Amino acid sequence: MLDSHQHFWKVERGDYGWLTPDLGTIYRDFMPEDLTREMRRAGITRTILVQAAATQAETDFLLEIAARTDFVAGVVGWIDMEAEDFAARLSRYRQNPRFLGIRPMLQGLDDDAYILRPSVIDSLKAVADSGLAFDILTFTRHLPHVIAALKQVPNLRAVVDHISKPEIAKGVLDPWRAHIEEIAGFNSVSCKVSGMVTEAGADWALEDIRPYVDHVARCFGPDRLMFGSDWPVCTLAASYGEVANLTRTLLSSHFGPEELHRIFETNAARFYGV
Repeated sequence: MLDSHQHFWKVERGDYGWLTPDLGTIYRDFMPEDLTREMRRAGITRTILVQAAATQAETDFLLEIAARTDFVAGVVGWIDMEAEDFAARLSRYRQNPRFLGIRPMLQGLDDDAYILRPSVIDSLKAVADSGLAFDILTFTRHLPHVIAALKQVPNLRAVVDHISKPEIAKGVLDPWRAHIEEIAGFNSVSCKVSGMVTEAGADWALEDIRPYVDHVARCFGPDRLMFGSDWPVCTLAASYGEVANLTRTLLSSHFGPEELHRIFETNAARFYGV
């Protein structure tokens, strides 16, 4: 199985603006040796390593890890999408076969409509032309802007991270449902079934999460969903194995073994080209 979304970091690097001591157990280093046993127990054989800092220095750090770690299939990195030389930077990274795509940290930016800035739209077009992947990290409030951007760059190969972080702990489904359904109308967009336990809270129950998984299952179907652990962030609410089992249990209500195999391996392998 292929985990489409996990992170590594070293706190001393100092470029993780969101990673503060008040996050408790995840305010420490997480490196490949910390994940190996968890992967073995869950039956995961490869992962996609995703950026956690808005710096190219971290992207270089992750690519170095990927180069020496057998189970890391590739890296989704970060490039400043407003940089005048964005296309040149993207082209340079694309020469590295382990560089699979980019992810701006839209959820943490002051401007909810950042993705619609003209320079960012130009950069999105460059990503689309490159054939690389684009990870969408958002809350529900960002989705109307994402939809508007996708209308301008309809050939962008994109994936919604963490089902766009709906308010699971509060049981809020709308307007998230309508936005997700509209995004699923773009055939080039997929969705990661990931990040749900932390949005549900440490005392989550399977039935709290079911309506959200049911909805993305109906909207995206078995060919545009992919499993992601969001490890180690997920450990704030669940173990690696618990996340894998939760996802498998909820998706089994909709899909059979062959379709689940796509969701847990081949969809992500195809999407990221690994």
